[in-house]
Amino acid sequence: MHDLPALMALLTGALAITALSRRLGVSAPLVLVVVGLGVSAIPGVPDYAINPDVVLLLILPPLLYSAALHSSSVGIKANLRPIGLLAIGLVLFSTAIAGLVAWWLVPGLPLSAALVLGAVIAPPDAVAATSIGRRVGLPRRLMTVLSGESLVNDATALTAYRVAVAAAIGTGTSLLSGLGMFLLAAVGGTLIGLVIAWVVNRVKPLLRDDMLDSAVGLIVPFLAYLVAEEAHTSGVLAVVVAGLYLGQQAPARSAATRVQDKAVWGAVDTLLEAVVFALIGLQLSSVVDGVSTGFGPLLLAGCALTVAVVLARVVWVFGVMYLPEWLRGERPDWRYELVVSWAGMRGVVSLAAASAIPTVTLSGQPFPHRDEVLFLTLFVTLATLLLHGATLRRLIERLGVTGGEDYTDALAEAEARHNAARASQERLDELTAETEPPGDVVDQLRRVAQQRANRAWERLGRSDEELGESPTAAYRRLRGEMLAAERAVFVQFRDARRIDDEVLRRVMHQLDLEELSLTRD
Repeated sequence: MHDLPALMALLTGALAITALSRRLGVSAPLVLVVVGLGVSAIPGVPDYAINPDVVLLLILPPLLYSAALHSSSVGIKANLRPIGLLAIGLVLFSTAIAGLVAWWLVPGLPLSAALVLGAVIAPPDAVAATSIGRRVGLPRRLMTVLSGESLVNDATALTAYRVAVAAAIGTGTSLLSGLGMFLLAAVGGTLIGLVIAWVVNRVKPLLRDDMLDSAVGLIVPFLAYLVAEEAHTSGVLAVVVAGLYLGQQAPARSAATRVQDKAVWGAVDTLLEAVVFALIGLQLSSVVDGVSTGFGPLLLAGCALTVAVVLARVVWVFGVMYLPEWLRGERPDWRYELVVSWAGMRGVVSLAAASAIPTVTLSGQPFPHRDEVLFLTLFVTLATLLLHGATLRRLIERLGVTGGEDYTDALAEAEARHNAARASQERLDELTAETEPPGDVVDQLRRVAQQRANRAWERLGRSDEELGESPTAAYRRLRGEMLAAERAVFVQFRDARRIDDEVLRRVMHQLDLEELSLTRD
């Protein structure tokens, strides 16, 4: 896909569909896949066949890095057991189950090639699941588990994929060497990610430039991935570890850098996620054209594989995660486990891995049933996206699995704000003990500190409908109108050529920052 008009059509169309989906309150990933399927059937539409190098180098690293930056390292540490069972244990279990089912159903498919297919379709892509979860208010622990799984499971699957491909093309990989490759990928990727993140964290303060700080952050995921892959370790793990480390250090960065990074990575996520799901749907025509086997057996095998990976996740979640806790008398909530077991949508990583399968073995023979593996990967990806994407939200709502953290969070935030306001006032007393600032500066600063503390306490009371507009809400509304009036005057001065555009932009930036502080504080 080197045609610039086709690329621009893809980007523009994907963003337009995403915007419309959000406006209508429906799942953007699901709509993008469905529209992509329809567009792929239109004669004359350019070939959007996935280039695995583009996906694995240019799309996957920034998506994983951004997710890691905004993940809770504390939450992940607290949920290491379920995350590890899903991201490592379930991926390997699904690889084995799917591989055996494919070996049994696809005539002539060697077990080694079947395991390649199993590794390809083993990792779920939690982007769509977490987007649905955020909209319906899933409990934070569930969101942490799903996000943590999505950060690590690609590394597990891609490592298993390498081992299976090596066996399929005749490298002669044994179980022991495969285990060694897996450990090398895990340990090496983790260490490389830590080293790169540590160096970047030391370099950023030396830049003394917010724009450069954000620019350096943009190259970190690509650098971590490339270095780790060149060292024959896990680039995915390197990116994830670097993102988690630097995300934990974010409070030490400047306020301007944090605001910029949030906006930049939000835009990157929106664009890449839209393109990813559109590409999944657009694969249909190119994959179907490459299949020479009859569609009847392949469709049957695709349905069986879909059922196999869905049931494998359900069996693993309840049999390995839920049952031991229940037997220990912990009485876990089965509804949570059911939601986790139904969040198994596959994504673009599976298609990229399938596209990267070698065309020939070491003996020079064609890779066995490569086109069929590509077709079955697309089938399972589409089937799980449509199945889970269309039913997950309804399942969550029917089960009543929603977060109960609102009041707890508000109470903890109010306590933290109260202590922070007291600390800021004590610091103000220290600074003004010897020299009193002119005017009423000290009184203004005290009012600001107290106002910040009061904002969180107000959330613990009754709603605005019951109590009426709170003082903070009134302040925000009135100050927002005042800022709008100020902007109008500056624009009038610019239009009358009494100030330059550069002056207008500088003043607008200051007003914008104040407005952001009103809406996000």
